[in-house]
Formats: sequence, C-alpha cells, structure tokens
Amino acid sequence: MPCLFVLLALAAPRLVVIVLWFATTWFRGIFPTVLWPVVGFMFLPTTLLWYTAVQNWFGGHWTLWPVVGIVVALGIDVSPAWRAPKRRRQS
Repeated sequence: MPCLFVLLALAAPRLVVIVLWFATTWFRGIFPTVLWPVVGFMFLPTTLLWYTAVQNWFGGHWTLWPVVGIVVALGIDVSPAWRAPKRRRQS
C-alpha cells in the first residue's frame, strides 16, 4: 500500500497534498504560516511533499539522502517547464 501511495504522489502530487492536508496532521507544525504550503501546492508540489517527508520521517535532518531526494523532486517539478519552450519553437 505505501508503494501505491508513492506512485500516486508522483503521478498526481497535488491530489496527494490535498488528501494529506484534509485527512491527516502531516503538515501541522512544519510551516509557520499557510503561505508556504499554498505556494508549494501551486508551483512545486512534489518538492513540497518531499520537504514534509523529510520533516516527518527524518526529523528535519538534511543528510545525503534527503538532499538527493529534494534535488530529484525539484527536477520532477521543473522538468515540464524546460520542455515547454522547445515545443513552442517547433510549431
């Protein structure tokens, strides 16, 4: 079951953020205001999920694997933006 949740998080991260926000206490105490989760939801949802996972699972310690994970999450979030200008030029 956890593997299916991870696949869902990669396929539809905004849906997972909404479910976690309303159904669990996953985001409580991590951010000082609601602004950061809202901005993360809009622009970097996979990175938001990984950041909260590090805060919940690793106790907020940024060692090698959490840093590798945040780089991968940023790559997933930013990769569609890198491909968009190339498609427009070809049309």
